[in-house]
Formats: sequence, C-alpha cells, structure tokens
Amino acid sequence: MKMFEKRPWLAWLIFFATVIVVFLLGLLASSIVERRAEAAFVNVPQTPVSEFEPRNEVWGENYPRQFQSYYQTSDTTFASKYNGSAMIDMLEVDPRLVVLWAGYGFAKDYSQGRGHYYAITDVVNTLRTGGPQSADDGPMPSTCWTCKSPDVPRLMNEHGVDEFYKGTWASLGAEVVNPIGCADCHDPETMNLRITRPALIEAFDRQGKDITKASHQEMRSLVCAQCHVEYYFDKKKVDGANYLTLPWDGGLTAEDMEEYYDNIEFSDWTHALSKAPMLKAQHPGYEVYMTGIHADRGVSCADCHMPYKSEGGQKFTDHKIQSPLNNVANSCQVCHRQETANLIANVYDNQDKIIENRDKLEELIVRAHVEAKKAWDVGANETQMQDILMGIRHAQWRWDYAAASHGGSFHAPVEIGRVIGTGIDIAQETRIKLARLLAQLGHNEEVPYPDIETKAKAQKFIGLDMEELHKEKQAFKENLLPKWIEEAQAREKS
Repeated sequence: MKMFEKRPWLAWLIFFATVIVVFLLGLLASSIVERRAEAAFVNVPQTPVSEFEPRNEVWGENYPRQFQSYYQTSDTTFASKYNGSAMIDMLEVDPRLVVLWAGYGFAKDYSQGRGHYYAITDVVNTLRTGGPQSADDGPMPSTCWTCKSPDVPRLMNEHGVDEFYKGTWASLGAEVVNPIGCADCHDPETMNLRITRPALIEAFDRQGKDITKASHQEMRSLVCAQCHVEYYFDKKKVDGANYLTLPWDGGLTAEDMEEYYDNIEFSDWTHALSKAPMLKAQHPGYEVYMTGIHADRGVSCADCHMPYKSEGGQKFTDHKIQSPLNNVANSCQVCHRQETANLIANVYDNQDKIIENRDKLEELIVRAHVEAKKAWDVGANETQMQDILMGIRHAQWRWDYAAASHGGSFHAPVEIGRVIGTGIDIAQETRIKLARLLAQLGHNEEVPYPDIETKAKAQKFIGLDMEELHKEKQAFKENLLPKWIEEAQAREKS
C-alpha cells in the first residue's frame, strides 16, 4: 500500500493492464464461441442423403467446401518431372510397353490417368474397353466398373455382389455415370469413413482380420486401398462371375502375391510373342506404401494426398486428391522443415535412380520375349520352354509391380529398388537359358532387337490393326454411347 501511496500512477497502470487483458480474453472467448457455433452450423446437414446416394452434387449441398475441392480434381495443369495430372499417352512415351503387353488390352491404349473427376470419361473412351455395339456383346466384364463410380455400391446393393460381377461392361453403361466421389468413402448419416467395396473386406477376412476394428487414421488409407491395390478376376469363386479378388492371402509383397498366383495357376493373358502365361499388375499402391517409411510412421494416404486446409475459419480435408508435389506446404512441410526445392529434388532423385533401373529391366524383358518367339520359331517344345516362360513371367511381374504402383519410387524406394533388382537377375538368367536353348536348336546368331522406336511401329510389330480398333471405338461413340446418355438422363428425371 505504501508503494501505491508513493507511486499512485502504478495502481492506475495495473488497473488499465487488467482491463486490457480482460478485454482481450473476452475477444478470444467470443471468437471461440463464434467459431464453434459456425462449425456446428456448417456440419448440420440441410439435405437428406440416402444410404447409396451416388450423386456428389447432393452430398455437396451439405458439405460445399469438400465438394468444391473435390471437383478441382478436374484440373489437369500440374506437371512434375514424371507425369502429373494431364493425360499422357504412355505408349507414345515408351513404345516398349506395347511389346511387353502384346496380346493384352494395354498394348492398344494406355495413358497416364487424370484426376478422379475423369474416372468415367476415361474408361469409356479408352480403346481397352473396346467398341461394343450392344449391351450383349461387350468384350469387357462389368467388374471393370468396380472402382470408377459410387454407382457401383448402389448397384451391388440393388442386385447383389455376385450378380454385379456376372454382367458385361456395356450392360451398365447407362447406370454407372457418376465419377468417384463421396459415397465411395463416407457414411451418409455420420460421414465416418467406411469401406464400400467387398473385395477389401473379404481380403481382410481371409487373413483373420476385422476391418471394422481399423482406427480412423488407418481408415484414411484403407478407403484408398479399396481401389489402389493389386487385384484379379476370380472366375472360379462364383459361376459366371468375374469376381474381383485381392491376392493377399500369403502377404502383401511382390513375391507373396506372385506365389499366390503361381499356386492357383492364374494368368491374365498369354503373351502374343513369347507365349508366356503373364501377370498384369494393376496398381499396387497400398501394398507398396505399406513397405515404406511413411506407413511405418503412421502417416496415411490422406495426410499427403488430401491434407487439411483452412478456409473461412473452417479446417477441413482438402478433397483435391493430387500429387503432394503440387501442395508441398500443406503435405510435406507439415512434418519436413526443408525448403520446397530441396524436398522436390529429393523426390526426383529417388525417381531418377528407380526409373533408370526399371528401364533397364524393361529392355531385358522385351529382348526375352523376342528371343522366346525365335525359340518357338526354330522348333522349341513346351518342355524346353517351361522354365524360360516362368522366368519371363516373374521378371515382368516385378517390372510391372514397380511401374504400376504409381508413386512407388517415393512411397518405398528401397523396396521398389529391391524388387527391380531381383527382376533384373531373373531376366538375365532367363536370357542365358534362352541363348543356350537357341544354340541347342541350331540358332547361333544374335536375335535382333525390334524396330519399335514409335508406338505405331511397336503396335505393327506385334500385329495390332489399330485402324480397325479406332473404327470400332468410333462406332461405339456414335451408336451405343448416345443411348447410354439418353437412358441415364431419363432415369435422372424420373
């Protein structure tokens, strides 16, 4: 008290400081209450969403920020050193792919995929789905729609999973019209993440795992694993069905899945040149990710490809699913404090090294296919070729596993480097066996490498009539496609 009597100004200073602190605390409390009220209002659904509502626009009425960010997957302007968000003709970029897939649909047409927004458009337009003239003669099974649309869970619910897998691709063209979206990953009542594709649930069940026990963080990867995985069509599980199945019973590594396929004597196709029983890796992104450092540290797919963002005071998951390299600040630099340029350079360095060896493996396999064809031409028999064909199968499986994993050189560079390395060993050993067999059959000259400098040359080399394939596709676009659109529009109005 004596201090205040001697310095009366000090009492006033403390008084005004207290008033200012109380005022600022009041502002903070008011802001918190306001933000909570705003968040509560934003997250109260205004439009009822049914259990299997496939239209993203309906969901977007309740969740406009997520909806608007999702439709930014239509952006095709981003380009990295390798690929990006634009459609790139990969057969034109690398014509050797045509020879590797000789006898399979990918030799006709294979483009770098665009964003989820284009899922329906791109699968309709690709030459791989052919040019059916009616719903009854579609060359592809309905299973090929499985990962393209939230209409798929609706159809599976309406007709049953088995019946869905029994149909033709063309028979569902008027039904599968909404691109990948909300209903693929979210419960419409709670918005919790959920699994809508039975193959993933069944794969967990066969391993004795209950996917319903997965944590929220695990689900932020598992919803991606519904589609970004290796799979095959099991024609034996249900009579008349191409039942989509994940080959995970023995594990998730390239060797585990290879052994699974070998044990059931499965092949996707017989190679047109070498006659090898081939495997086509689909897109084992989840399996490769699980062998990398980010999965080991508990980082989910969404953390990097769909990072959180703030807008108007609201924090939400950015649904512009894209390369983290196009959003380094929100994806990488949340954890890594390096400069953007350094982070990107590190990614490119890994990619350069992986792709250098992958290209070498690719060339070796092309040579093996061509040399195997020569062996058949000069009189080799099935017994002589058996081990050679399995070598080609196993070497290309490893190449395709690395190439089709999309981002594998970043997700797990050590594992992908190992897989490619074993592929090179197998390919070299297989070519040595081929050289010995050719010599045994009296062919001592080197088998020339084919002139496949362009996609056109490569497709001609393997015997594809591209002019006829384009005519068939054009006829489909002029005849069947308009009927699909008309039927879809009529159903929407009703």
